[in-house]
Amino acid sequence: MRIEKGKGRMLTSTVTHRRNSLLKDVRGLSSPPTVYTHLTEAMQNTRSSIVDIARIISNDQVLTARLLKLANSPVYGFPSKIETISEAISILGTQQICDLVLATSVMQRFHGIPRELTDMESFWCHSVSCGLAARILATYKREPNVERFFVAGVLHDIGRLIMYTALPRESSELLRRCREAGRLVYDLEEQLLGFEHGIVGSDLLKEWCLPDSLQEMVRFHHRPLCAGRFPVETAIVHVADIIAHAMELGSSSLPGVPLLETGAWERLELSPGVLADLTRQVDVQYHEAVKVIGVKAG
Repeated sequence: MRIEKGKGRMLTSTVTHRRNSLLKDVRGLSSPPTVYTHLTEAMQNTRSSIVDIARIISNDQVLTARLLKLANSPVYGFPSKIETISEAISILGTQQICDLVLATSVMQRFHGIPRELTDMESFWCHSVSCGLAARILATYKREPNVERFFVAGVLHDIGRLIMYTALPRESSELLRRCREAGRLVYDLEEQLLGFEHGIVGSDLLKEWCLPDSLQEMVRFHHRPLCAGRFPVETAIVHVADIIAHAMELGSSSLPGVPLLETGAWERLELSPGVLADLTRQVDVQYHEAVKVIGVKAG
C-alpha cells in the first residue's frame, strides 16, 4: 500500500510539473499583454486619472480604433457616438475598459497553430460568441462589471491553444481518438494527459495575476459544480459556452457538444423564457463584435 501511495504522489508530481512546463514552452506567455500591464499599474496608482489611462491606450492606434468601434457597436447600443477613449472610459468605467483591452489583446498572442488542430478564426468566433452570451447572462443576473464575463467567455478555451502550441503531437492524437470514440475532449484530456484544458487556461491566468474569479470561471467551465468560490459566475460561462455551440457561431473544432451539467442552469435562477431574447441579442451583436475585434465571422 505504501508503494501505491508513493507511486500516486510521483504521478501527481509528474503531471503537475508537465502542466507547469507548458507555459514556459509557449513563447510570449510569460506575462500578459504589455498595454494591459500598464493599464493595471495605472489603475493601482491613486494619482492616475482618466486622461492618464486614455493616454496609455491611445499609444496603440490599432487598439484605440478597435475599442472605439466596439463602444459604438450594437454590443452597447449607446444613443450617441463615442468619439474618444476618455469618453469611453467615462461611460464604461476603467475596469471594464481594462477587461476589454485584455480580451482583445490576447487574441494576437497565438500564431502558427496547425489548421488540422483548429481553425483560428473560427475558434475566436466561437470564443467571442461565448463571451457575448456570458455578458448578456450576467446582465440578466445583475452582476457587477459584466465585462469580466465577456473576458471569461473569450478566454475560456485558451488552455487548448497552449496545449496545441506546446503539445501538437499529443493534441492531434487526442483529437483523433475523440473523433473515433465519440468522446468529449475534456474527458479524454484528463485520461491521457492527467489534466484538461480548463486547468491549463487557469494556470495561465494565475501566472498573469488575474482575478481569482476569472481563474475559476475558466478552470471549471466544463464542470461548474466543482467551482467553490464563484459558483454562479462559473455556471454563467458554462451555460454561455453551450449556447455558443448551439447557435453555431464559429466553432471550437471539438468533436461533440459539451454537456449541460445538471444543476448549472438552476444556479442562475433565470426563467427559460430569457433564452429566446438572449439568442436574439447574441445574434445581433455577434457579427459586429467579431468584425471590430478583427476576426472573420464564421
